[in-house]
Amino acid sequence: MVFPPLRCFSRAPRSRSFQGVAAYDYCAAKKQTCYGFYGHLTIKATGVITAFSLTPDNGGERDAVWDMVQTIYGLLIGDKGYLSASLQQELQQVFMKLETSLRSNMHDPCDPAWVKLLKRMPRLIETVIGQLVEHFSIEKVWARNLWHMSSWLNRKLLAHTLCRWLNRHSPQPLQFKQLVTQ
Repeated sequence: MVFPPLRCFSRAPRSRSFQGVAAYDYCAAKKQTCYGFYGHLTIKATGVITAFSLTPDNGGERDAVWDMVQTIYGLLIGDKGYLSASLQQELQQVFMKLETSLRSNMHDPCDPAWVKLLKRMPRLIETVIGQLVEHFSIEKVWARNLWHMSSWLNRKLLAHTLCRWLNRHSPQPLQFKQLVTQ
């Protein structure tokens, strides 16, 4: 999960928020330098958020894995950002298997049905991220220190979990619009 920057580059030098914790990074999609954080999520196959980690904007996805996998055993499915032979070997030492979909120029010896499942899982996490952005406005950060930001983030993640629980008997439990109409 990637949050939008807390401050654009033009405002960041004047900002006193999160000094020493947030960092600068270049966003190629927006073609601008950003200041802030990246958020990383771990979810179950049902869409329930199980872990969350916040890293500086210039931090890598692979570094955040170790903050989130302390309670996971067995299979971990990640996107192409986690594609690394050394990371897979390190995770195997703690009895976890990391599966990622491969790039288009790489040969995949796996069963095509398994590859299709691997490609479907990132859509699920993108759905959860989209809900956090659309329904819970997680991209708008008004906090000025980490204590307030962490409690604010915890409230947002708890609200998402509660909506998922209230909608658990629905055929599509991640469709929160049904909760409003009932």
